[in-house]
Amino acid sequence: MRPYELIKAKRDGKRLAPEDIRAFIEAYTSGAVPDYQMSALCMAVFFRGLDAVELGAWARAMLESGEVVDLSDTPGVKVDKHSTGGVGDKVSLSLAPLAAACGVPVPMISGRGLGHTGGTVDKLESIPGFRMDVPVSEYRRLVREVGCCLISQTASIAPADKKLYALRDVTATVDCIPLIASSIMSKKLAEGIDALVLDVKVGSGAFMKKVEDARTLARTMIGIGAEMGRKVTALLTDMDQPLGRAVGNALEVVEAVEMLRGRAPEDYTEVTLALTAEMLVLGRKAASIDEARQKLARAIQDGSAVRKLKEIVQAQGGDPRAIDDYGLLPRARSTVDVLASQGGFVTAIDTEAVGMAAVVLGAGRQRVDSIIDPAVGFTLLRKVGEPVKAGEPLVRIHFNEEGPVKEVKERLLAAYHFGPQAPAPRPLVVERLE
Repeated sequence: MRPYELIKAKRDGKRLAPEDIRAFIEAYTSGAVPDYQMSALCMAVFFRGLDAVELGAWARAMLESGEVVDLSDTPGVKVDKHSTGGVGDKVSLSLAPLAAACGVPVPMISGRGLGHTGGTVDKLESIPGFRMDVPVSEYRRLVREVGCCLISQTASIAPADKKLYALRDVTATVDCIPLIASSIMSKKLAEGIDALVLDVKVGSGAFMKKVEDARTLARTMIGIGAEMGRKVTALLTDMDQPLGRAVGNALEVVEAVEMLRGRAPEDYTEVTLALTAEMLVLGRKAASIDEARQKLARAIQDGSAVRKLKEIVQAQGGDPRAIDDYGLLPRARSTVDVLASQGGFVTAIDTEAVGMAAVVLGAGRQRVDSIIDPAVGFTLLRKVGEPVKAGEPLVRIHFNEEGPVKEVKERLLAAYHFGPQAPAPRPLVVERLE
């Protein structure tokens, strides 16, 4: 089947044969199918979906488009975590060293920002010298010797997904369950893991706005994992407001380090601990969630989690002094506060709007080739349920260029909603699936 015929068939709601899916993805990976035809197929999938047979073929073709890493020489159960993306979601930055400090080997292939959401790669690259482009041989050594390695996709690991990930970001095909599930699982299964914890975000700042959609995505990925012989657990977590108070790459690094010192916002801390505890259970370093939580608390209290982060940073070429001296991280030249237009309680925050404001400011990408400014971002001075008076600061903008600030202020102010009473608190962990 020619690319045109495949696109047309899916556009018209027909089932695609597994061999045609494989051939199309192989051709796209090699460059024989251009971006515009893959964009068209992705849009057809967005509207028509993929059934279980098609999805299995799509995910396997993505996985087998490159190298599948063998980590059998690393003892223990290798466990990773993946988030479907949110605003202020810097969980991986603290979770990976925390799990490794408790003895779980953590091989982690991370992505860049996608749409309105931030990316772990961009955040870690704001640490001076930190290298995410580690070759596979070095990645294997660091997982074995350090207990953790965080890298971006290499040319050899799921190259089809690497190309498609960037394309989806700029063609409005990010929030599509089959494409999300196959993208995540192809990367994760290629990195040499034995088990996986999924953080499926749900709410105004997530790609899945509704619990039922988040649940469907989680079950889809759990099913792909089961088919490939991997144990997968998923937590649906709240993204109806930014996680923590920092939004922006270097700002989020600081908050992640503070979490490892026991000084981070409560919501970010709790979500991180909940996900990391699942990793310890899957990694057989704890018999129960309660035991896992106790081990995590000790790793924070005795400083071993921060020490492990420094070890990871140094092993990957970064400056470990930046973990203690935040002045070594990129810092914006100026700040300005967004002031509340009225008094009362913050009743809601349009979190996707906050994420897009960060993109406009330069903390995320508007195009595939956009250059991110690691220093810029926001500090949320008020969150949902907190009181504010008219004229008091809501958000502090950290910026280098004056140009976008006026638009960013307008976007942030429009994202905040107020009322006379504080809303009932939402659960941070909405549901657990396995």
